[in-house]
Amino acid sequence: MNTDNNTTAFQVDLSNCDQEPIHIPGSIQPHGVLLALDAAKLTILQVSNNTCDFFGIHPEKLLNQNLDILLETEQVNFLKDCLDAEDLPIVNPIDFIIKTNNNTKIFDGIIYRCREIIILELEPSTSEKNHVFFRFYHLVKLALTKLQAATNIAEISQILAKEVQRITGFDRVMIYRFDENWNGIVIAEEKPEYLTSYLGLHYPASDIPQQARKLYAENWLRIIPNADYQPVAIIPTNNPLNHQPLDLGKSVLRSVSPLHIEYLQNMGVTASMSISLLKNQKLWGLIACHHQSPKYVPYEIRSACEFLGQMASIEMSAKEDNENKESKIQLKSVHSKLVEYMSVENNFTGALINYHPNILDLVNATGAAICLHGKYHFVGNTPSQSDIEHLINWLSNNQNQEVFSTDSLATIYPEAEKLRDVASGLIAISISKSQKNYILWFRPEVVQTVNWGGNPYKPVEVTVNGSVRLSPRKSFDLWKETVLLKSLPWKSCEINAALELRSAIIGVVLQKADELAQLNLELERSNKELDAFAYIASHDLKEPLRGIHNYSNFLMEDYGNIINSEGKDKLITLIRLTQRMEDLIDSLLHFSRLGRANLSMQPTNLNDVVHRILDMLRVRIEESGVEIRIPRPLPTVYCDRVQLGEVFSNLITNAIKYNDKPHKWIEIGYLDHSTRQITFYIQDNGIGIREKHFDSIFRIFKRLHGPNKYGGGTGAGLTIAKKIVERHGGQIWLESTYGEGSIFYFTLEGIE
Repeated sequence: MNTDNNTTAFQVDLSNCDQEPIHIPGSIQPHGVLLALDAAKLTILQVSNNTCDFFGIHPEKLLNQNLDILLETEQVNFLKDCLDAEDLPIVNPIDFIIKTNNNTKIFDGIIYRCREIIILELEPSTSEKNHVFFRFYHLVKLALTKLQAATNIAEISQILAKEVQRITGFDRVMIYRFDENWNGIVIAEEKPEYLTSYLGLHYPASDIPQQARKLYAENWLRIIPNADYQPVAIIPTNNPLNHQPLDLGKSVLRSVSPLHIEYLQNMGVTASMSISLLKNQKLWGLIACHHQSPKYVPYEIRSACEFLGQMASIEMSAKEDNENKESKIQLKSVHSKLVEYMSVENNFTGALINYHPNILDLVNATGAAICLHGKYHFVGNTPSQSDIEHLINWLSNNQNQEVFSTDSLATIYPEAEKLRDVASGLIAISISKSQKNYILWFRPEVVQTVNWGGNPYKPVEVTVNGSVRLSPRKSFDLWKETVLLKSLPWKSCEINAALELRSAIIGVVLQKADELAQLNLELERSNKELDAFAYIASHDLKEPLRGIHNYSNFLMEDYGNIINSEGKDKLITLIRLTQRMEDLIDSLLHFSRLGRANLSMQPTNLNDVVHRILDMLRVRIEESGVEIRIPRPLPTVYCDRVQLGEVFSNLITNAIKYNDKPHKWIEIGYLDHSTRQITFYIQDNGIGIREKHFDSIFRIFKRLHGPNKYGGGTGAGLTIAKKIVERHGGQIWLESTYGEGSIFYFTLEGIE
């Protein structure tokens, strides 16, 4: 007889229950017998220490014996055939007839593999086998009909609780649903009036720790006929083949964690049965059955309940998907609109926030922020830019997934506690982590009251010897908790919508990048062709133009005394026009060469460049009487020294030329800067430029005055300056007040 106490080598309490190896307890419940067999020889390697109770044979006499010591040859052969089946659960349970002390007993047998070991569990059969199928059919037919007629999760749950109680006779049957944090809530209940209701109560995740949830996901049903049982040891403790404790993860008889026994006793429960509810092969919930006295459930009843659990799982999954279907359709519509907006907008940021619907509608958020290349765009109620910058730094350093979501940001990012009114909930998608490009959605705090089944926080118990132990709570009465710093939870379809938007944005960005690359190739080819055309055309034009110019001079020299004054004036005009045309062609040639010439980039002291240009213009400066101002030494930049000298020459020459003030001045300097990009300026107090001409003056040969006014010129100087600056990766622009003067700005890359 078994005399072991309900103890285990692993000393467990609530501080370490999530580490308890519940799959290798080393013992079983006493309502059945367990045999561990060598898969190749069917030799008995281990046996539960209660075979005397069932077979009248001492366990030591069974060890190392072949299974035929208990079963007839025909049954052994049938067992071997069953072991060849691909899916062992389909053949379970199997009827076994065992003769003991001239008595014949029928057992319900369960077989399963554990690597090279076969485990056979036997329970005495309690019913006739002739009409099992018909009883099973009648047990589940009515329940299935009701389940299929249900329209939502709540209705299915209540029907399921009622039908399982009808079939099994348990005092209480509850439908227990897990949330995303593995806390549970009772969503349906069937019980007699005298029992306290647990409907609507929440239970913490520690009530069913992770390793227990894993076993529930792998096994459809778990039964404890009597929580006050004495566990039956498995002998020997370690299996002779692998020298490890026997893995009972698939066992029906597996002994129960002492902590769970204590939990049941605190609830006043003596017998329990749990049936798993799965969705997409993941644990969704449980059908939890409780009884106040010992209760053994026969195999056919268990099978009926297991079948109902499987069917209910399918129905619940379908109904839950249908309940979310309308939301999914709405989110798909918003997603399609956003993708449509992005496809026609040059800037996808504007497409996401400037239209209706916008990104708030995609996930039902109250605020959103887009961080792209260091620029921030906001819509709705959001934290400040400074707070969002800190949040993005935290996300970049701590979160590696493509989409991150939480309904309680402050619990993992304490700085968010001050943002509770706008950002207790967060969804974040990373467009580019390296550049810290993110889209963030926010939800505010929603204060909630949670009804717990007893105080969920681990109670401290002082034992007789004075030591402290964390034990299961002893009261399961309603215990209310006000939950702060949490938003409404994000639905999975909303999180998926954010992830799909990320993919769409990346797709649009890549598509636009491809289009831009193609345009750049075409533009580069077009520019080369234009440069080549300008060079060839201008070069070829010079020869006939030079002939016209020379022959006009010959006419003046050889026939000047014959041609009248009117003819001489026309020849002089012709000579002047050909000279101007040659100047224009020279400018065009120079402009085309700029596009083809390689830049000789090197660190350059601009003080040397500017002083060289001023020396070249000294005579003109002295003649015009202009004052040159350089408030502070100019920095060193990375540039082509010769071409940049031409920029300064053209801008200073224009500043001298277009000035009619009695006291003329030109200032050359640069603005304070915090980056390597430096902004230079050349300011004058000249005639100024009207704003309507700000863009056109950079076009080649564009002049705002007559050819002879302000010293003439071709109108190519600013065009050439613009091209040189842009080839250096900079920009050029101006500010001007007509009649008061102008400031020309351009940017270059400095040397750190």
